[in-house]
Amino acid sequence: MSYFEKLDPEMDEYLENHGSKEPEILAKLRKETYQKILNPHMLSGYQQGRLLTILSKIIAPKNILEIGTFTGYATLCLAEGLAADGKIITLDVNEDIAYLPQKYFEESSYSSQIDFKIGNALDFVRKNKEIFDLVFIDADKENYVEYFNLLKPNIKSGGVLLFDNVLWYGKVLEENPDLESTRNIKELNAMIANDTDFENVILPLRDGLSIVRKR
Repeated sequence: MSYFEKLDPEMDEYLENHGSKEPEILAKLRKETYQKILNPHMLSGYQQGRLLTILSKIIAPKNILEIGTFTGYATLCLAEGLAADGKIITLDVNEDIAYLPQKYFEESSYSSQIDFKIGNALDFVRKNKEIFDLVFIDADKENYVEYFNLLKPNIKSGGVLLFDNVLWYGKVLEENPDLESTRNIKELNAMIANDTDFENVILPLRDGLSIVRKR
């Protein structure tokens, strides 16, 4: 459980009951993830998922990049806002559970718009020439700073980068953290805040979501 998931369960239930209903395919995927997958809490879940959908619908992106597919919940949430001729590239290294997101991608109405790749995301980003309207990064935390530096020229003006887990179980409050992962996330947060090409806000949703817009 993350630092910011320690809400009163009743309040958590209230928030879910008073937000837009989760599509049936996502409810099924969430249930199967918790039944079959190790560390199911890594799934974006209802609240973050609905936020991703709303942001995607506001932006109406033609090109989305997602780093960290897991079981595909966030992928499908982001796909809800795709332009009619849009696509989402989603990357993960875990071949063992790839069957599960693939199954739900094929069942969804976005199957022709989702390009699911198994492989090293950093290698992909280094070679990438495409321009993205929306990027969601939720994996490979030790390379968050490098992803930001590499992707900056590949985000269009007005485009949005989303970084998950940027409060890192509250460890970002430590002045001299022992963990390299904590130092890396603190460096990312400081770098984004001081980059005049971008504007951002960090939402204390679950483990912290940084919403970063290119000017």
